[in-house]
Amino acid sequence: MIPFCLAATPALSQTCPPAADHSARLAEIIAQLGTSQGPGEAQVLTQELWSLWTDAPDEVAQAMLDDGMARRSIYDFLGAREILGRLIDYCPDYAEGYNQRAFASYLARDFEAALVDLDRALNLVPNHVAALSGKALTLMGLGRNEEAQAVLRAAVEMNPWLQERALLEEPTGTDL
Repeated sequence: MIPFCLAATPALSQTCPPAADHSARLAEIIAQLGTSQGPGEAQVLTQELWSLWTDAPDEVAQAMLDDGMARRSIYDFLGAREILGRLIDYCPDYAEGYNQRAFASYLARDFEAALVDLDRALNLVPNHVAALSGKALTLMGLGRNEEAQAVLRAAVEMNPWLQERALLEEPTGTDL
């Protein structure tokens, strides 16, 4: 892992290259998830999704992403958000920067900030099932349960084995 202080310096003088185009493979995996036969198969496919989503555009971006995720994992949400913010400044078209900063914001209970980042991630990668389920959880955190249920249903449609499916409520006449 490249120390963040070394990784941030080149970002100031470089331009982020485009991220690898994984859209075709992402679509294939999402289709396979929709027809997967059990949680084991879905887990393998989900791990492949994560490997594609977290494939940063270059070494500088990868170092920032890894550092931000590491800081989040040790509950340094402020540090994670700061580093991931630098990643977003450097690579504004890389969806995972927004998704990971949203996760850190969600864990810090800053649901409004999380929602903004999740919407940006989903604008860039509409079939990002993790961002979609994160958006559902964030909307629940904001007390916007009806919206959350619709978003969660869309995520579960993509991945019927999603753990958050347990939060689905029975549809009412207004949900149809």
